[in-house]
Amino acid sequence: MKALVYQGPGKKALEDRPMPEIAAPTDAVVRVTRTTICGTDLHILKGDVPTCAPGRILGHEGVGIVKKVGAAVSAFKPGDHVLISCISSCGKCEYCRKGMYSHCTSGGWILGNSIDGTQAEYVRIPHAETSLYHIPAGADEEALVMLSDILPTGFECGVLNGRVEPGSTVAIVGSGPIGLAALLTAQFYSPAEIIMIDLDDNRLAVAKTFGATQTINSSDGKAAAAVKALTGGRGVDTAIEAVGIPATFLLCEDIVAPGGTIANVGVHGVKADLHLERLWSHNITITTRLVDTVTTPMLLKTVQSKKIDPTKLITHRFKLANILDAYETFGKAASTHALKVIIEA
Repeated sequence: MKALVYQGPGKKALEDRPMPEIAAPTDAVVRVTRTTICGTDLHILKGDVPTCAPGRILGHEGVGIVKKVGAAVSAFKPGDHVLISCISSCGKCEYCRKGMYSHCTSGGWILGNSIDGTQAEYVRIPHAETSLYHIPAGADEEALVMLSDILPTGFECGVLNGRVEPGSTVAIVGSGPIGLAALLTAQFYSPAEIIMIDLDDNRLAVAKTFGATQTINSSDGKAAAAVKALTGGRGVDTAIEAVGIPATFLLCEDIVAPGGTIANVGVHGVKADLHLERLWSHNITITTRLVDTVTTPMLLKTVQSKKIDPTKLITHRFKLANILDAYETFGKAASTHALKVIIEA
């Protein structure tokens, strides 16, 4: 089969790889029909994720059709259309029983990280019964690719951890796919203001169409002052960091109001400073999280009922044979205006 393989920092290639096989009774093998590229894949290519070794097939998102299942799998059968979760969970360990599927002792974020992932024609899914979801008949499978990772990530790590409430003021630093997913799902809670901050005017314009009440281009270094001006000098109740670099985490520190929450979503590859000399007295909460996908069933229902439309995040489509072009497009989003790219196998 064809697969996109990580070959070390800055290196990747489309290769021929053996078909995956059932390795445990709880496994399923899925024919991937659609997948996508995540910002985390770009972090891997930069060398920011040491758990991902050269030779790994990348990708942790997608939808597909079950090809075969292990003897212990009864909830799925060959031919079923399924949503692949970016998090594999056994459902039995201490962390899974707490709803912290991301820290499953035999799962977590392993696809495209410590085991081969979804940017291929086929993928092996461990713990299939608790890591796959049935796709309802007639569902838009492109839209559901967004439920593998970015929608639950923006919602759980940003909105829920950020304690977004009706009437509150929210700033989302980073108007990429994850920031926009947080923007879409924050509106479940009717905040009074959602301020989007980014360097890219095109992405800020998209954020406006997605429901942002204010946008700020931070390229002049005055974003914090602009947020303070919009909030009467107070700052925001929730600052969501959706980039993963020191400068954006610092910006969240600068704009959070006393009693507010900084919800980190971004994948950080280098250290970021925490200015406790300023914040020690401010009653703030700082949260970190890897998506657990506990909200995926709920988000699936909201998409089916058309309460949110994740297809608005899709800007480009490619065939698997052209996945290197897809990476080029996604990696140069400032010039290509890419948000999410769909890769069809």
